[in-house]
Amino acid sequence: MNLRQLRYVVATADHGTMTSAAQALYVAQPALSRAVRELERELGIELFARSGRGVVLTVAGEQVVRQARIALEAVDAIEAVTRGNGRGAELRIATTPTLEPELTGRLLPRFARDQPAVRVRVVRCDGREAVGAAIRAGRADLAVTDLPVPGDLAAHPFEQREVVLISPPGLKLRDPVPLKELDGLRLIMPTRGTARRAEMDAMLVRIGATPVVAVESDERGAWLGWVRAGRGSLLWYRNQVEDVEGLSLRSLIPPITRTIGLVHAHRPLPALAREFLAFAKEAGA
Repeated sequence: MNLRQLRYVVATADHGTMTSAAQALYVAQPALSRAVRELERELGIELFARSGRGVVLTVAGEQVVRQARIALEAVDAIEAVTRGNGRGAELRIATTPTLEPELTGRLLPRFARDQPAVRVRVVRCDGREAVGAAIRAGRADLAVTDLPVPGDLAAHPFEQREVVLISPPGLKLRDPVPLKELDGLRLIMPTRGTARRAEMDAMLVRIGATPVVAVESDERGAWLGWVRAGRGSLLWYRNQVEDVEGLSLRSLIPPITRTIGLVHAHRPLPALAREFLAFAKEAGA
């Protein structure tokens, strides 16, 4: 018996299928299934029974998973001690490309002033689902991500941000801008195939708007330059926009808002993670 097998069994119990558990842990499904079967053979019991397209815990499986959670929490607590003492202290925080500037540019510098001996490692994830997987697999202590998240994760909202439209000064639009006016509007967009672009495309689908992509670029520092050059407008978050002098910044109606939160697994947090969580909630307030 090993920790990997226990993590796989707990993940399968949480997700209801071995395929979903494997996806959440970023492992191949055959490898996960094989590890679970090996544990069943070693214990001499059946942990899961088939139910429709998924699996459910047997009576014995429920007892094993209950003890496995306790064991994994104990391991996490031991790791927290080693991370939380002296110069080896490290805090691992997962986030998406869109929210990384919020984490590294605003939150971490302020936190580091009070915790100079702490090393913070940013775990970069390509989207909200990958963030959740990093938390479940124990590759991160906390995550900064969009809410809501699945119920197997604990969420602490700390900020709500507004999407605004930044346009060249000569563009005639109402203020605030009705969402329907985004249809056919020339926009500066992140590069296709990136997490930022997927996020923006999903938002436009939700509001039923089909703009014209004028420029595709992942260089955030160049976006406002393209707007100043009259190439198109930009949809972005109000609190991440700087130096809009000479440009038109308008709210949308109805407003588009996004709730940001700190997320972690339902298990005891390392001391550093608890400190950062309290700090971030205070900073957001």
